[in-house]
Amino acid sequence: MPEYHLEVTDISISAAQLLTQPSGLSKQQIKQAMKKGAVWVSENGASHRRLRRADKHLKLGQTIHLYYDLQVLQTQVTPAVLIKDEGDYSVWYKPYGMFSQGTKYGDHCTINRWVEQNHQPQRPAFIVNRLDRAAQGLMLIAHTKAAATSLSRLFEQRKIIKTYTALVSGLFPETLFLNSPIDGQNATSHASLLTYDEKAKLSLVSVTIETGRKHQIRKHLSGAGFAIIGDRLYGLKDASLDANLCLVSTYLAFTCPITCVEKSYLLKDNYLPKVV
Repeated sequence: MPEYHLEVTDISISAAQLLTQPSGLSKQQIKQAMKKGAVWVSENGASHRRLRRADKHLKLGQTIHLYYDLQVLQTQVTPAVLIKDEGDYSVWYKPYGMFSQGTKYGDHCTINRWVEQNHQPQRPAFIVNRLDRAAQGLMLIAHTKAAATSLSRLFEQRKIIKTYTALVSGLFPETLFLNSPIDGQNATSHASLLTYDEKAKLSLVSVTIETGRKHQIRKHLSGAGFAIIGDRLYGLKDASLDANLCLVSTYLAFTCPITCVEKSYLLKDNYLPKVV
């Protein structure tokens, strides 16, 4: 995965021209890498920021950075689905495989970049909550920095009800309270049985979390002996179950910090996890 870091010494040369010779890539390839978030610019030791426009005016002393990974740039994801547009923010279904945040090698497979490019009318998109790449479900995308700050504060203050649906192996209890610490921090999950498939020996489980630790639901359910189907980190390595991670964020509820109106969003049954 080659990287190139070049100082701007001639403002008559574009970033695409500057990167073409050392990388051996064509201008069109450089432009595509820019569009997908693999080209950055920095100045006087300040933080890097993505450079997307080939015709962007450059300044002497700036440094252009290219992080080129063809595999990343060629990756495609299933489109996100708009659930509700609330103006200052919107609610989306993030599919399996789509990322919540990018890397230095690109961000075209992230939900916020996808929303920026495809939601009409086009608006800025700021991540409010995150889901693992392997998880699916509801995500809030803010369209102003003020909305992003207000909604993020609700998550920090635990004022948003978050419910997930998971498919696990075996007969799950009617209810289960899970509070084992995660990474040394308190973590609380409440799980309950929705349905049980006697033939498949699979339980559909609803999980509401009070805290939002990394992989909280996956770790809690696995620790209780009910690893989520398709969980390759904490689950059983069962080759007979060829499934993606069967974990979906299905419900969000909160008081909108902008309008002070109670809001709730529920995914339809066709989004519930199923074994493929």
